[in-house]
Amino acid sequence: MNQNMESHDYEEVKTHDPDESVIEIVKYRWPPFLRQMFVVSGVSSIYFVLGLGFGVPTVMIPHIRKEANSTYVMDEDMASWLSSVHGYSSLPWVFIIAICTRYFGRKLPFLIICLNTLICFIVFYYSVNTTQLLISAIMLGMLLASNMTLFVLIITEYSSPRYRAVFMILKATFFYWGVWVANILGVFSHWKHIGVLALVCSLYSLTALFWPESPYWLAMKGRFEECAVSHRWLKGSDNDTEYELKTLINSQKAYLETCAERKCDVSRNQLKYIMEMCLTKAYYMPVFISISVMSMYHFSGKLVCSMYAIDLMNQFTGSEQTAVIGMLIMDSVTLIGMQLGCVLSKYLKRRTLFFSTAITGIAFLFVISIYLYLIKYAIIIENKNISILLLTLFSVSISTGPMIMPSTIFGELLCSRYQTSSLLILTLYSEFLMASILKISPYMFKSFTLPGAFLFYGTSSSIFCFIIYKYLPETKDKTLHEIQSFFKEPVKPKA
Repeated sequence: MNQNMESHDYEEVKTHDPDESVIEIVKYRWPPFLRQMFVVSGVSSIYFVLGLGFGVPTVMIPHIRKEANSTYVMDEDMASWLSSVHGYSSLPWVFIIAICTRYFGRKLPFLIICLNTLICFIVFYYSVNTTQLLISAIMLGMLLASNMTLFVLIITEYSSPRYRAVFMILKATFFYWGVWVANILGVFSHWKHIGVLALVCSLYSLTALFWPESPYWLAMKGRFEECAVSHRWLKGSDNDTEYELKTLINSQKAYLETCAERKCDVSRNQLKYIMEMCLTKAYYMPVFISISVMSMYHFSGKLVCSMYAIDLMNQFTGSEQTAVIGMLIMDSVTLIGMQLGCVLSKYLKRRTLFFSTAITGIAFLFVISIYLYLIKYAIIIENKNISILLLTLFSVSISTGPMIMPSTIFGELLCSRYQTSSLLILTLYSEFLMASILKISPYMFKSFTLPGAFLFYGTSSSIFCFIIYKYLPETKDKTLHEIQSFFKEPVKPKA
């Protein structure tokens, strides 16, 4: 039994189904929800740190310029790099973390990421020039890469179906809590204090030392007895969880037998095997849907509005003080929207929640664009309160659904057998897309002007929303095995 699950953690052992290789049922004293919450709190804590890292440039850049009384010390090019470089620096880590999670499990890579994050914010806190700040931002890429390659796996595999969506959304809300707290600290104190808070949260995430290994990873490695111990420690031993465990073990045993039979053929014809995998519906459809979901969120412009909040509000209001107040209001309602979405996800179906909020958010994008065009051509007079209100309503709509649901959706859709390659593609695409949009957005605001930029965001996100509407299945309260069965090819009748 795992050394982290000592005798005082459980009450009794019962024999169960002696014909099976898994014969023990352990009843632990901690309720399953609390054990799962313990794991999720560690992930959420380090994800909160990622939010702090994203929120830093919003307040740090104006402060540095103000302290130096010059924009030369922080020109627009350097400012855009500080806001986006972690996206590009995450790309090599996508490969490294995906390989590590495949061969070393979930726990060890997570601990390494926490240690790297500690070092990253030590560099940040003691930095004295923009080059050192840039190095710190580059180091943050490792944490960003783990968001989709590791964090999603941990929450998906460590949590029960009844809690999975709530935990996923909770994780997403912690990122934006981090952005909001960074903005608050940057407005009311020195921006380096953000680094102190990040260090404390990174230390808490080291509680992962007391986690068990993922039962799904143990099953993939054929370590079924350890898988059963880990699964029962996390999820209990009621009828539903025992059925889930039995299904997991039987499915993985069958898969390992198939792999053993095909091992010689695969080694001789690796390209053919890869082609077969790519043409399998259970592989390409979840990847296609997940790419569309991520694209819809990034092309909605919500992350851009958060990262460049002060500059954007400045263009709307023409007042730096009003811009700061507007930024804090927008961040606050974003968090309210995310908490609302977390509650609604418990009662509404995935598709209902996602599309009702996405369509509302897209509608506000077009309304903002039309409103700004009317001001531009002097048809109406600008009202600062209306501008802030429209941005706020847009933020609430997107934050209630499309902002918090992408990781939930692709975490549920991806087949465990293709997780490594699927997450590799999704993460590379997502991080490159996010970094590129953040990098070019300041130039797009100048070239297209604000009304044109919002029109672009509204049009592009509408296209992806239509694609998602056509192909996204309903996944609420379904086990991972049931969801993956949806994408299996229909069995063709024999001739």
